[in-house]
Amino acid sequence: MRNAPTILHLDMDAFYASVEQASKPSLRGKAVIVGGLGPRGVVATASYEARIFGVHSAMPMAQARRLAPNAAYLVPRFRIYRDVSERVMGLLRELSPLVEPLSLDEAFVDLEAGGVAWDAESARLVGVKLRSDIRAATGLAGSVGLGASKMVAKIASEEAKPDGLVLIEPGTERGLLGPMSVRVLPGVGPATGDHLRRAGIHTVEEIAEAGEDELVRLLGKAHGHALYAMALAHDERPVVAEREAKSVSVEDTYDVDIHDRLRVGLEVQRLADRCVRRLRGAGLSGRTIVLKVRRYDFSTLTRSETLRGPTDDPAVVREAAARLLEGVDTTGGVRLLGVGVSGLADFTQEDLFAQAAGEVAVEGDDLGGGGAVAEEALGTSGAAVEGDRDGDAVGEAQAQPQPAERRWHAGHDVRHAEYGHGWVQGSGVGRVTVRFETPESGPGRVRTFRVDDPELEVAEPLPLVAAETPVAPG
Repeated sequence: MRNAPTILHLDMDAFYASVEQASKPSLRGKAVIVGGLGPRGVVATASYEARIFGVHSAMPMAQARRLAPNAAYLVPRFRIYRDVSERVMGLLRELSPLVEPLSLDEAFVDLEAGGVAWDAESARLVGVKLRSDIRAATGLAGSVGLGASKMVAKIASEEAKPDGLVLIEPGTERGLLGPMSVRVLPGVGPATGDHLRRAGIHTVEEIAEAGEDELVRLLGKAHGHALYAMALAHDERPVVAEREAKSVSVEDTYDVDIHDRLRVGLEVQRLADRCVRRLRGAGLSGRTIVLKVRRYDFSTLTRSETLRGPTDDPAVVREAAARLLEGVDTTGGVRLLGVGVSGLADFTQEDLFAQAAGEVAVEGDDLGGGGAVAEEALGTSGAAVEGDRDGDAVGEAQAQPQPAERRWHAGHDVRHAEYGHGWVQGSGVGRVTVRFETPESGPGRVRTFRVDDPELEVAEPLPLVAAETPVAPG
């Protein structure tokens, strides 16, 4: 543990929903819920106005609609979320070479390594300026926590929400953590939390009082030792500049279970192609192909095949995924399919002749685990879930494949030849309703068009903050 609070944790507030409110003046100050809008959709994140009604991330969208029927329900726009995230991460990297992104909206920064902070006062000044710079660059609010360890800094940012800054002085951590729920500690999820609760342990102080031997007995050696150290505010984990990607994967969740075996096969081929595009976009190749199938009864099967060398050849990935599917019983229907590539490398295997003779193995229930390069599909039945702890959760669900004709997704950007830039409020029975406004305008007017109106087209998102006009030298 260091003796100064020079580890910073940034967590953007209700990130997806805040981006939508910044983009759409008519939604500012109103309940906004972002996620999959299909029958099996889940909430990706909810604005603070929506959280008043009890809506939170990972909640089924149908339940959210019952709690907040008058909220704005939007499909995610991951392109603009990534663009805003890159701008924020750029500001963090100006502070230190040691920036550890956890998600699009969250990161640790080692301020000491950047030479910008060495004590509490200098760290606080950096945090204040960072929040100001983020608002100037994006129009958004971020909460900042400062502490002598990653654990403490993250807890501080949770205490700072929304739109605040909290610094925890070294030496005061035990007193602060003591009365808090065990769930604040890293590594304590629902299962571990329930296990501790059944043993009569509810707070961090009660973990410390139970003692290390009792925690080892309850949770096992590694987890028990680690949790006891955390309860004493001992956290030596360093800020790691780059988290190495372990896999590249894509998933789709379907509104209606797929029963047709031919359709399942076609979906797997399409996912394989999407996965390879993502793989190539990252400049990577991989040697283990992974297929994930969630069946009608929610049982999830994961199969993998390891090739003789890394590849980014779409034909090879498609063929491997098809072979894996042959060994999976899809009787009764399929609700989710995924294809991933792991064992990543930055080169490809030139000799692919013998790759068909891969080794097949049964693995766990995910497509590659932490650090995966997983992009979220835009669509109607699912969305990635943000990772902050003020009501958000980690996860990913994807959208039903779209037909060839144009689909107008609620919240997505459009442009009309006469009325300019706007966004889709809703569509149905051959009509699409558009509100015409931009981040720089006031609330805009609403107009309705035929879904096939030739003057209406999909548009790119506009920046949240207009670029400053350079002043000509005079």
